[in-house]
Amino acid sequence: MRDLHLPGRSPAMALNAMAATSMPVATLAALDIMRAGGNALDGAIAAAAVLAVVEPQSTGIGGDCFCLYAPASGGVVAINGSGRAPAAATPEALRAAGLTAMVNTSAHSVTVPGAISAWEALNKAHGKLGLDEILQPAIRYAEEGFAVSSRVSADWEDSVGKLSLQPQTARRFLKDGKPYAFGDRFTQPELGKTLRAIGKDGARAFYTGPIAADMVAALRAAGGLHTEEDFAAGQNVADFVDPISRKWRGMEVFQCPPNGSGLLVLMLLGMLEGFPEPAGPLDATRMHRHLEAARLAYRDRDAFLADPSQVEVPVAKLLSDDYLAKLRGMIRDDQAMVDLPPAGDVDWQKHKDTVYLTVVDRDGNACSFINSLFEGFGSGILAEGCGVMMQNRGFGFRLQEGHPNCIAPRKRPMHTIIPGMVMKDGKAIMPYGVMGGHFQPMGQTWFLTNHFQFGLDVQEALDLTRVFPSVGASHRDVEIENGLPPEVKAQLAALGHQPKLIKKPHGGGQAILIDRERGILVGGSDPRKDGCAMGY
Repeated sequence: MRDLHLPGRSPAMALNAMAATSMPVATLAALDIMRAGGNALDGAIAAAAVLAVVEPQSTGIGGDCFCLYAPASGGVVAINGSGRAPAAATPEALRAAGLTAMVNTSAHSVTVPGAISAWEALNKAHGKLGLDEILQPAIRYAEEGFAVSSRVSADWEDSVGKLSLQPQTARRFLKDGKPYAFGDRFTQPELGKTLRAIGKDGARAFYTGPIAADMVAALRAAGGLHTEEDFAAGQNVADFVDPISRKWRGMEVFQCPPNGSGLLVLMLLGMLEGFPEPAGPLDATRMHRHLEAARLAYRDRDAFLADPSQVEVPVAKLLSDDYLAKLRGMIRDDQAMVDLPPAGDVDWQKHKDTVYLTVVDRDGNACSFINSLFEGFGSGILAEGCGVMMQNRGFGFRLQEGHPNCIAPRKRPMHTIIPGMVMKDGKAIMPYGVMGGHFQPMGQTWFLTNHFQFGLDVQEALDLTRVFPSVGASHRDVEIENGLPPEVKAQLAALGHQPKLIKKPHGGGQAILIDRERGILVGGSDPRKDGCAMGY
């Protein structure tokens, strides 16, 4: 039990159903849909749609989606709802357009959105209610407006530069060149109309006809290579895939396979479980080991993670006990690594915003769901007529010929968004996830070990201060939150790390613990966002 003298909040408790999202109105939408006869998956889609309206910097229907769904009958279903590059997207074409690397605000970083394809596929396969009913809360917030919340306003302020680049985006998302602020009312009638069309005619309304034409026109005007044929092909882009998993501490942790980076979660758990037990969750040795393991896992991600339909991703090797044991053996408790060996190697030879939600219904179905535009407001390219902000997932591609993640026609980029699911004896015991771009594998394993290894409750495990090795920066830079005790910061520095305070905290997360023995649900929602966990 938490110390009630300290700031914080207790976990949410329920006996029947629960939802945990990054905005209270989205949590409420999920609960309302379930009370109206929907199941956990219906509630998750309803919440994701609301978040696509009220948290526009983080997610939208112009983005991508991954989901893990654990039916009460057992097993885990995974869907990859990530979109593909246009058919004309080749390294040669992008270099001819003047690019020497991917640019986050370029139309060339926009892949055809996969979220709506995934929503429809999930709804048809496992839902109980129709999209027309499920999307009603989101339609209402789009047409009637919502009040801008604290975290959303902070992110909006940071995105003014991006939102100013395209005139149509500036018209709709800025007021006289300034961001919408805390408490301002924001409406999106064009988006509401598009959501109504999707509710009536499904994914076909989004990927073909006037809505698709409007998105293509906006992208072409910004220099993109997209065609209406590319969008029509995107209607069926979502794939049901076989999840990957690893046994851990008497349970089994499930992730979506590549091109998502859930592979790193399993690698990190495998490396960390072989160490002696540290003193506690804020012990410097615990943090040091986790940071070093993350450096090795992210090193391999950057070298190997790509679209498995176009390149070979060595999943079996990267998850093998032998390989993970060798990686673990490279980590010393008394000193941070100065250099890393080449990716996939263990020899010392020298040679770099999203929403997550979870829903559990009264029948025991559990949904782990993540939807994203990638960076804040995605590419910043708005299709004004239909109200769709386009993602910039293609920023995860490379232009380096021969690299597994080099951009290519109809290829999926390396993805950062990853839902998680913990199973025991074939049944879900915790759908969970942690947002935050590249931070997500580190964040998931930080949360899992906080709860299952160190005994923090679900909310405490989300609250605990976070650290992260800088991706693409100095190998020893560590991004720390201001809640890190000064003595721990000094201990990390003494080990050779270089702690650096970040402007905003790392990500956000949600989780629901299914306590089958006592018949209760225990939920938590990250204070770094504006959301909550609620149940009935």
